[in-house]
Amino acid sequence: VVKFRRTGESSRSEEDGISGEHEVQIEGVRPELEPVELGDGAAVPKEFANPTDDTFMVEDAVEAIGFGKFQWKLSVITGLAWANAMEMMILSILAPQLHCEWRLPSWQVALLTSVVFVGMMSSSTLWGNISDQYGRKTGLKISVLWTLYYGILSGFAPIYSWILVLRGLVGFGIGGVPQSVTLYAEFLPMKARAKCILLIEVFWALGTVFEVLLAVVVMPTLGWRWLLILSALPLLLFAGLCFWLPESARYDVLSGNQEKALATLKRIATENGAPMPLGKLVVSRQEDRGKMRDLFTAHFRWTTLLLWFIWFSNAFSYYGLVLLTTELFQAGDVCSISSRRQEVKAKCSLTCEYLTEEDYTDLLWTTLSEFPGVLVTLWIIDRIGRKKTMALSFLVFSFCSLLLFLCVGRNVLTVLLFIARAFISGGFQAAYVYTPEVYPTATRALGLGTCSGMARVGALITPFIAQVMLESSVYLTLLVYSGCCLLAALASCFLPIETKGRGLQESSHKEWGQEMVGRGSHSPGESQE
Repeated sequence: VVKFRRTGESSRSEEDGISGEHEVQIEGVRPELEPVELGDGAAVPKEFANPTDDTFMVEDAVEAIGFGKFQWKLSVITGLAWANAMEMMILSILAPQLHCEWRLPSWQVALLTSVVFVGMMSSSTLWGNISDQYGRKTGLKISVLWTLYYGILSGFAPIYSWILVLRGLVGFGIGGVPQSVTLYAEFLPMKARAKCILLIEVFWALGTVFEVLLAVVVMPTLGWRWLLILSALPLLLFAGLCFWLPESARYDVLSGNQEKALATLKRIATENGAPMPLGKLVVSRQEDRGKMRDLFTAHFRWTTLLLWFIWFSNAFSYYGLVLLTTELFQAGDVCSISSRRQEVKAKCSLTCEYLTEEDYTDLLWTTLSEFPGVLVTLWIIDRIGRKKTMALSFLVFSFCSLLLFLCVGRNVLTVLLFIARAFISGGFQAAYVYTPEVYPTATRALGLGTCSGMARVGALITPFIAQVMLESSVYLTLLVYSGCCLLAALASCFLPIETKGRGLQESSHKEWGQEMVGRGSHSPGESQE
């Protein structure tokens, strides 16, 4: 029996009953069911999700099942892949060490950093294609095992040319690790997506901090070779756990494997202790997957081009700041680095300085800035939106870069670098939230892969600015980074789509966001952007 109460708006006669309460007998309904009364505007409880539709999509199932034990496990495992930040942070520690130990000129030191990004740039689109064609889990697993293998091998490099090739191959593998975000995002309900993607960025911050702490312990005793080998530990742990990972249900449905997708969704529902929606699992439309031309349709052309520049600027500025930090700490401040360069010009170009204990301490402090960067982004991204969060991050970084023109002491320098790094890492995190949200399932991995590839172009160029141009003019170097971020802030504002509060798009043939906007997320009269 389902009970309902008259609201006074019905045209039925008064003889329906004075109390206004009615009962309707429905055949086949279990008698032990209790009536549930919903307040005005209240959402239907998830245990009654989709009670009448005879079909549902993956998005409906993910929303109905919600966030639970399965997503917590997934967060930890994908986070271990994301701790490959250790392989990136090691560049700022390895460069001055090899500069001194192997007597390398500055251009060779810069090339050692750039070759990693050449590998990442050349492989990002490839890994995106593999993930769209053969599955997110397949692409991620191969890329992590590749990175692990060549990361350990690079610790045995006998000469410069060997380590150059091996670090390039490490970069080739790292180019596929961002696909962990694609896999992760496709299992998250809409309300939790931004917060969860930002929280696995904590693993990136943990990786950078752990790398500095590891360097403090290992470098004075065991040397840089052991540092390279031990830095692969998180990826080794991931390799052992990755076989638990399921394939993305969205990918399985899109590739025509509904039974496997349904089994995955049932597994998640069981682990979370939540019911599955009723009906048959369907896909909106079968599409070709991983086609580059889909990124340049009339609907996505400007989004793709602007995102490419935003990702370029993020990596260019982030890794530039990481490399500049060691240079500025060794000099003391900007003014000291300018005067020191004048003196060094008259001396041997191979003059070098090892990182001191004080340098490692300050490097650790600036690395810790990534944690408040995550928290600030977490707080504002669902309040002001993805676009404004990225724009704000770029503006604050640009302002801090300009303040470095002043001849500040070491303490103030550390504070400015701390703030700049917190916000540029926050901008990077916001881009990782926005990009998987804006592209449909058929091109999501490819879209993220091409954006990641453009980021590597920026990272490839930045060593020649932060390490080579710095020798000519420190002020010009800072001006380049500041100007680039100002342009990126404008690009963020001009993005045509805001993804805050929207579901992941399944099909590129539907109007953007129509699949989930309005499905219990807002009132009928609310406008759609």
